[in-house]
Amino acid sequence: MFIQKRGDAMVTRKDDSSSRRGFGSMDEEKQREIAAKGGRAAHEKGSAHEFDSAEASRAGKSAHQKGTAHEFDSEEARRAGQQSRKNR
Repeated sequence: MFIQKRGDAMVTRKDDSSSRRGFGSMDEEKQREIAAKGGRAAHEKGSAHEFDSAEASRAGKSAHQKGTAHEFDSEEARRAGQQSRKNR
């Protein structure tokens, strides 16, 4: 087993090979770019899931109860807000 730091996350791999193939081997910015294209395409096609406020509330409560919800620190919240305003 091999543990590698990738951005802010630790990635566990079965071996220490350094394959440069596949989505997981790309840098975070490239992954975001590709994922964003997919999200935009899904919305244009009409097949993207869109949460209504009640569904989003249930999902958030469930994650908090399970202890799996992401807790934003003040800096993360500030960056998320800035990014949200840019995307309007």
